[in-house]
Amino acid sequence: MMVQVSRAYKGFWRLADPKVSLASFAGIAMGALFAATDAELAPGWLALTLLGIFCFEVGKNASGEVVDFDSGTDLAIIERDRSPFSGGKRVLVDGLLSRRQCWTIAAGGFALGIFIGLIIVLLRDPWVLPFGLAGAALAWYYHGGSVRLAYRGLGELAVAVAYGPLVVCGTYIVQTGYVSVPLVYASIALGLLVAAFLWINEFPDYTADRASQKYNLVVRIGRDASVTCYIAIVITAYLVLAMASVRCENAQGMIWGLVGIVPAAFAIKRLRRAGAETRRIIPVQAATLLSFLAMALGSGIGYFLA
Repeated sequence: MMVQVSRAYKGFWRLADPKVSLASFAGIAMGALFAATDAELAPGWLALTLLGIFCFEVGKNASGEVVDFDSGTDLAIIERDRSPFSGGKRVLVDGLLSRRQCWTIAAGGFALGIFIGLIIVLLRDPWVLPFGLAGAALAWYYHGGSVRLAYRGLGELAVAVAYGPLVVCGTYIVQTGYVSVPLVYASIALGLLVAAFLWINEFPDYTADRASQKYNLVVRIGRDASVTCYIAIVITAYLVLAMASVRCENAQGMIWGLVGIVPAAFAIKRLRRAGAETRRIIPVQAATLLSFLAMALGSGIGYFLA
């Protein structure tokens, strides 16, 4: 009995996956820092926002685990292509959870996320509703339903929108009741960098995804073209941030988000000579994650201090 509980706990922890949740936490932190600058921060509502988004995160991961297992994607990933950032959570592959347990966790995550969202809408600000509905739809349809965005080359766009404008602006609206122009630009830049993180995470899974007909954009255009696209996404993100810092009134502090260029430059340099070997791509994945974290915190703290 204790062994089963231990395996279930380990499985749930993989689905919660702090590394992946950092994408939403970065957006929440950015939105909160901007809100603390433009209005008075409400810590209780911020905590509730964080919990609601985390619940959707777990629900998305759990439903995606079943879909990727059933499609054969997770089963097709060989040992040398596994990395700490890609290859799925593998809770079904490793026998930590059953399909029923995954669906139960998914249902619980989505239900609790919706419940928390309704509390915020009813008791705090109804303008949060469209952001919550869009976020919930993208979280479910990323893997689930008949849409399966991740399998149709639309997952990258969904991630850019969800972890950028939806999370960042949604967090800000809960605090202030409106959206600021500098924040919109900053959220777009962050969304692009999180999409770049997903993009590079699709490199180690390329062979398995193609074999199981998971036609994300990396599979559709090939590895060589995907390297160029990755570089373009990262450069575009930082150009958007730099231009917004210069052009938007009272937004000069956002320029500190450019600190993320340091790990981004490292990632680009390593990726151009990484080839198809996963062990060479792992440092690029780590640097890309560090880049969007540094950008989110740098721009948010810079905006707050300035």
